[in-house]
Amino acid sequence: MKKILTVAGSDSSGGAGIQADLKTITLMGEYGLSVITALTAQNTQGVFGIYPVPLDFISSQWEAIVSDIEIDAIKTGMLGDEKVISLICQKIKKSKIPIRVFDPVMVAKSGASLLTPSGRKALVKELLPLATIITPNIPEAQIICGFSIRTEEDMKKSAQKIYQLGAKNVLIKGGHKKGKAVDVLYDGKEFFLFSHPRIDTIHTHGTGCTLASAIAVELARNTPVPEAVEKAKEFITSAIRYAFPLGKGRGPTNPYFLFSREKEIYLAIESLQKAIKKLQSYSVGSLIPEVQSNLGYAIPFAKSVEDVVAFPGRIIRVKDTILVPLPPEPGGSNHIARIILTVMNFAPEYRSAMNIRYSPELIQKCRKQNWKIKKFDRQKEPDKIKLKEGASLEWGISSILQNQSHIPDVIYDQGDVGKEPMIRILGKNPEEVVDKILCLL
Repeated sequence: MKKILTVAGSDSSGGAGIQADLKTITLMGEYGLSVITALTAQNTQGVFGIYPVPLDFISSQWEAIVSDIEIDAIKTGMLGDEKVISLICQKIKKSKIPIRVFDPVMVAKSGASLLTPSGRKALVKELLPLATIITPNIPEAQIICGFSIRTEEDMKKSAQKIYQLGAKNVLIKGGHKKGKAVDVLYDGKEFFLFSHPRIDTIHTHGTGCTLASAIAVELARNTPVPEAVEKAKEFITSAIRYAFPLGKGRGPTNPYFLFSREKEIYLAIESLQKAIKKLQSYSVGSLIPEVQSNLGYAIPFAKSVEDVVAFPGRIIRVKDTILVPLPPEPGGSNHIARIILTVMNFAPEYRSAMNIRYSPELIQKCRKQNWKIKKFDRQKEPDKIKLKEGASLEWGISSILQNQSHIPDVIYDQGDVGKEPMIRILGKNPEEVVDKILCLL
């Protein structure tokens, strides 16, 4: 197990700083240690106070660790001022720590200054030449280089300038630039571009800390620098995509998602298998439509069809019973996934659905259960929606839910040319959906 030392400030909200670093290092399977440089009072809305840790105690933390434990990589974050930077540089020079990843934390996303002007000079003069890799964002790179960065070419020029100041590798993060998010890595010989679609979210607290820590982990494993950055980018991209909407402001990323996803998929498969077994013990064949059926269950924070577990090959009617040819798997049904994902846009806790045969008699039975029932009319569907593959259901369900304060138990339509009428039973989990369906027998 690799030992990664983070030297940074403490974030009382847990989204950035040493908290984000240690979460990332642990989740990636290595061992994290820390030297705290400052205490902050902050939350998702801002930084309300900074208490610098005395120099002698920063030194004591460092010596206590390195005198006892061999460190494979160091990652620095918030250092605060020139005195702390000078102290850490002295410690690094005396140490034999081979990997040095520096995140030049200067300004918080809320706008609070986290590094003094004299600290910025010390960072350039003393810290930069010791870096295996430095990871400034565009505002930080502009401060270091002294010129504006607006284009990809500007990013490359800034990377070259910072490399000339002593860093062995420079990663300019492009999240602050408009358009597609492109990061530029320069190793002194060539450029490497890392491009990912921009994720529409405000919950990005701790992205820089998480990315730099992930890079430190990969480099400690002897992963080549470009590959280490690529793997770290995949890690932070998933953490941003499934960010945790905590608090009233800019929430933290979710570094746990990449690992929790496998667990949640396993739990979803188990839940679906249990639910379908219960359904198979009853004569439910009459409820299956001509196009067959499916039962799906999305993992928390589901964003794509692959995040929804369902039965490939569908649920098939065999006389009065049902048959499932294959076990449930992620992405098992585009159709049922689109229904669930659309509902989750309005109520994330409603993660399961099943489609059944439509008939006026079944709708009447639903009413007798005092269920909330809603209907959409396919004949009112705009032509541009009809021409787009798979858009009909999203349009129909969204047209209902956008004006509702509660999620209905049932959404149905009476079909159209080439479209079979259908009832969709909604619920928070497969067991709830199956219990509703059994009420209709």
